[in-house]
Amino acid sequence: MAVKEIDLRKNIKGITPKRKVYAVDLFCGAGGLTHGLERAGVDVRLGIDIDPACEFPYTANNKAKFFLKSVQELESEDVSRFFRKNGIHLLAGCAPCQTFSTYNQKASQDDKRWWLLMEFSRLIKEINPELVTMENVPNLVDQNVFKDFVNELEQLDYFVSYRIVDCSDYGLPQQRNRLVLLASKFGPINLLSPEIFGEEPMTVRDAIGNLPPIEAGEVYENDPLHQTPTLSPINLRRIKASRPGGTWRDWDKDLQAACHKKDTGKTYPSVYGRMRWDAPAPTMTTQFFGYGNGRFGHPEQDRAISLREGAIFQSFPRDYKFVPPGEPIIKKRIGRLIGNAVPVKLGEVIGLSIHSHVSKNIKTVQKYFREQMANG
Repeated sequence: MAVKEIDLRKNIKGITPKRKVYAVDLFCGAGGLTHGLERAGVDVRLGIDIDPACEFPYTANNKAKFFLKSVQELESEDVSRFFRKNGIHLLAGCAPCQTFSTYNQKASQDDKRWWLLMEFSRLIKEINPELVTMENVPNLVDQNVFKDFVNELEQLDYFVSYRIVDCSDYGLPQQRNRLVLLASKFGPINLLSPEIFGEEPMTVRDAIGNLPPIEAGEVYENDPLHQTPTLSPINLRRIKASRPGGTWRDWDKDLQAACHKKDTGKTYPSVYGRMRWDAPAPTMTTQFFGYGNGRFGHPEQDRAISLREGAIFQSFPRDYKFVPPGEPIIKKRIGRLIGNAVPVKLGEVIGLSIHSHVSKNIKTVQKYFREQMANG
């Protein structure tokens, strides 16, 4: 039986715009945003990232080309030459979010990643695309660098909206809150509401309940990504003593780690936890494949979730490729690509929202391009 999929398009009618939308994906990673945009009908032409590990999954699963370059060194010509003349241009991106994440207790403006959003702003100003989208962690909304980003867009005559969404409301099998920004030259633009799609939250059981069972340290022969690290004897005892949705506080004291007994450790009850079958998974981090790094224990099997299961929780298709055939699976690298990705489902919602916006503002779009042609 196949893994359950939710078709977001089935309740959305008349959203195919008469003029095609072409996109470039900055900070493209393994291609989560690009794949979602492509599923929504956006023609993504190029993905750009500084991490060479992104190139294979990006190009193997998507139609777009890949450019290995730092956004800080990127020139407008590197991007604009991939846009089609007379098409609607979308500049998309998710600047690395670790510096703004609640998991980063040492975030500061000395981190170079802090200012990558301003590089995004620079490229918008130089390229002047008709549409912009940005996805990031919720904490970014309180930072001055984000407020400056929004102010710059408004000064460039964009209509801007942004909101924090729970991706599980759109059918992602994961509780993941994200900040989504949309900007347009054509008029007010908003992310389509979850009610329009009419979907119930997808559960862990829906997402991975049909995958073949494996043990800790085992690799499934038909899918090398369906593998999970071995567990130490003490961690094997711990996961056997864990119940779905429970915490390490349920264990006998001899199983509790020394850090749990400290005042600081008592505030992190979800580490070494099991997921629940009939609820969405917790937020996938780059360390989701480690049992002790969060509530990443399988609901039933005595192991952490596999790399493939983490990718499915991020709504990557079951057959999404992350490494070339025959090459070794480096868990830390693949975990980083999956955990940092924009969920494909969210990318699809963004793409459908853009198409809906363009279709509803078609007269404004036509007028805009007539004026562009008149001005040369």
